[in-house]
Amino acid sequence: MLEELTKKAQRYRSIQMEIQIEVQLFANSAKFLQSGSCSVITTDFRKEPEWTAAVSAYEWIQKIKSSVRYPGDFQIVSVVYNGENNITDLVRKVRPIIKYDLPF
Repeated sequence: MLEELTKKAQRYRSIQMEIQIEVQLFANSAKFLQSGSCSVITTDFRKEPEWTAAVSAYEWIQKIKSSVRYPGDFQIVSVVYNGENNITDLVRKVRPIIKYDLPF
């Protein structure tokens, strides 16, 4: 049983990889820098690395945005992944997918 769980965990880890993201944002009349790592699905990243990174960065930025006290002046200044890949324009193009799973 433990062996099966270990194999499943290893498979799950192998389908995801970490990328480093650095975002420069403007909010509350000030610029600030936030950096960290995000998980992406390896196969998606291999097919479309910039778009996959942009979607992951967008999701992370939305979490940051929700924690900012006055989001009215919130702006994305720049987004870079893995230290050298500027994806600012792509992140600005990302839009959420809204699923309509209403029961009626």
